[in-house]
Parts: sequence; C-alpha cells; structure tokens
Amino acid sequence: MPTWPIPTIKELLEPTLNHMGYELYSLDQSGQSGRTLRISIDHHEPITIEDCERVSRVAGPLIEHANLIAGPYDLEVSSPGAERPLRTHAEYERFNGKRVNVRYSSTGEAETVVEGELVAVDAAGIAVQAPGVRGRAPVIIHIAWGDVVAGRLAVAI
Repeated sequence: MPTWPIPTIKELLEPTLNHMGYELYSLDQSGQSGRTLRISIDHHEPITIEDCERVSRVAGPLIEHANLIAGPYDLEVSSPGAERPLRTHAEYERFNGKRVNVRYSSTGEAETVVEGELVAVDAAGIAVQAPGVRGRAPVIIHIAWGDVVAGRLAVAI
C-alpha cells in the first residue's frame, strides 16, 4: 500500500475548502489497494450531492497539480454521515437538541452508554435526556467532559 502525505494534502486543501464555505472534517487514505483518498466535508447546512461534486471538481485538480499522489487514485467526497462522531466541544454545542449516543465512564466504574436528546452543553460537560426505565419519566444524565469516552449523533428509527 502506498503512503501518501496526508498532512500535506490537508494543508493544501483546507484553505480552499474553507473559502468555499466547507470544513475539512476528515481526510484519509483507504481502499483495498490503498489508492482511495476519502475527503469528508461539513458545513452548517446538510451536505448535498452537489456539495460533494463541487469539492471533487476543485480538490482533484489541486492534488494533481501539486503532484502529491503518484499514479492513479480514486477520490471520494462525502459528508461525515448521519451518525457522525462528535469530536469537539464545538460539535456538541452545534448539535445541542439533537439525538446522541454517548459512551462515558465514571471514576472506578465500567463504561456506560446513554442515548437520548443532548439538552445542555457547557464548560463542565454535557447533559443527555434519556428515556426512563420501564415507561417512567425521562432522566437527565450529566456527564463531565473528562468522563466522555466517545459521542456521535444517533438516528431514531
């Protein structure tokens, strides 16, 4: 599998994508032969096919002109997805009021998962309103930032 200069590609693409109104959410090399460059973009409105096409038409020539990838490769541009990971405090703030799935641990306890509505985000941590057990009233679970192991948006079925 070839090794591509992902940090250099990121430095090349980020200013242009930001100027176009997008955030470079993630960038990675993948595929069975390692010849696929995956670009995940984001902005405050849902990402559309047209957004992905627009970024692909700009990113491909930029990468090729900079000669950062030798030989043929596939370029995939997508959104972070409906169940995207929440990686920063700002992302939790942005999705306040949305359904989330959060894995957390308290000191000396095993990890726990809660799924429900993100109802508060502040400097101390987050609060998730989860359904009550056996039809009881919903409960609000407060989780300190230091206890959050991982979080993502959750889709209700």
